Amino acid sequence: MAIAYLGLGSNIGDRVENLNSAITKLSEVPGIQVTKISSRYETKPYGKTDQPDFMNMAIEVDTNLTPLDLLETVLGVEHELGRVRTEVWGPRNIDIDVLLYEELELQLSDLKVPHPEMHLRSFVIDPLNEIAPKKEHPTLKMTVEKIKEQLDKNQSDN
Repeated sequence: MAIAYLGLGSNIGDRVENLNSAITKLSEVPGIQVTKISSRYETKPYGKTDQPDFMNMAIEVDTNLTPLDLLETVLGVEHELGRVRTEVWGPRNIDIDVLLYEELELQLSDLKVPHPEMHLRSFVIDPLNEIAPKKEHPTLKMTVEKIKEQLDKNQSDN
């Protein structure tokens, strides 16, 4: 079994129900066991800011799925829950990202692990820090806790 971390977000519809439904559906998939769930964090939109606030969280899963199979599974859950991709960074009822998969560094056209911008986004790092503060980012060689410290410092400097 491999340990992977997923980031979840929702900003349209019943955000809490959307997140809960995604976790339920993921936990029903053979080969995925949800082992940790962060609190929910209400956050401002990123990139495209003229849309409702997001509810974000992170989960830890034990999985025997390969990284690509895990991606295919989360995309399937998004689709099942009615996700329609119409614009980059646009509003969405559910968004699930593969953030980390063991210590793997993967650069494919469909999947990049670790998630390429996770270390720049408080809405990813804050919930991840809650469930995995000592987890090391394989590329940056920094713990999630340390990344959060840097992000917090950079935001207070701005």
